Amino acid sequence: MAIAIPTSPFSIRDVAAERALVGGLRSGDPASYERLAREYGGAMLAVARRFHRDEEDARDAVQDAFIAAFRAMRFFREDARLSTWLHRITVNACLMKLRSARRHPTSSLDDLLPHFDDTGHQQAPAGAWTDEVEALLDTPKIRARVRGCIENLPESYRAVLICRDLNEMDTNETAKVLGLGVVNVKTRLHRARQALKTLIERECKELVE
Repeated sequence: MAIAIPTSPFSIRDVAAERALVGGLRSGDPASYERLAREYGGAMLAVARRFHRDEEDARDAVQDAFIAAFRAMRFFREDARLSTWLHRITVNACLMKLRSARRHPTSSLDDLLPHFDDTGHQQAPAGAWTDEVEALLDTPKIRARVRGCIENLPESYRAVLICRDLNEMDTNETAKVLGLGVVNVKTRLHRARQALKTLIERECKELVE
């Protein structure tokens, strides 16, 4: 059965209320399951929408996250916040869905990164964005294209970029969720941002010309 997912953000703020809810979930109380979806579904959906542009994909990921949370509830630590735990589970569900889908071809990262000559100087360095391009970046049309650019990044780099820049997770949390080292996360994030800038510049150039 599909779980009804509201669009409101997290509403439980009291730790004692969270503990009571966890107790109900562990005992199999149906009302507690309904409350979990009602109180946390909106925020989980907001997270999923940052990974998936398609609304159905985002909702499917949240459904998967709820199922994973129900199954793992007995492992929830009492010293943790339920909202943080659910956030991590939702991110993992979204990443799993991205890895299994692979419906869209991605761009080669090497083709999007700066190249340097033997002297260490960048070949064809990118110029500063013009005022016209800066204005385009704040329009709905280009924002939609930026999202498309993110989806064109290879999955391993896209995941780091979404975790750090869209979900505003810190480096250590991103490393833990993705199973990477901190240095690896920093390297991939730097490369992903460079590649994304190249893709965005191409999109803006098409609109300006």
